[in-house]
Amino acid sequence: MIEALISGRLQGQPIEKLAKTGKPYVTAKVRVHAGEADVFVNVIAFGEAVCAALLALGSGDAVSLAGTLTPKAWIDKEGAARPALDMVASQVLTAYHVTRKRRALEPRALDKRPPLPASSPEPRDDLDDGRPLDF
Repeated sequence: MIEALISGRLQGQPIEKLAKTGKPYVTAKVRVHAGEADVFVNVIAFGEAVCAALLALGSGDAVSLAGTLTPKAWIDKEGAARPALDMVASQVLTAYHVTRKRRALEPRALDKRPPLPASSPEPRDDLDDGRPLDF
């Protein structure tokens, strides 16, 4: 197996299923641009947080996944071999996660959180010039 990080767009809606043991899992298909062609990655997720994040997305949403990747091949209608990949996802990152993390990094003056108590000063980064990041 290969540890991998992939980024692409969901093809269709992720589907929640139940294993024979009664534990839920989620399957999804992600279209990943690889060089001059697109490759489909069949994704399965067992972790509660990963499953919830996938189920919150819809067809066409951008997603990045980390996990173990297994290369496969399939035969199309014309008899040509096509590449495919199977992934057991252990981590997920979406545009929604990025927005939440950016908000967490905003200066406290623009944030709705109360300031830190005077007894525990905020850590200082020597490389921080105090200006907000421009994205």
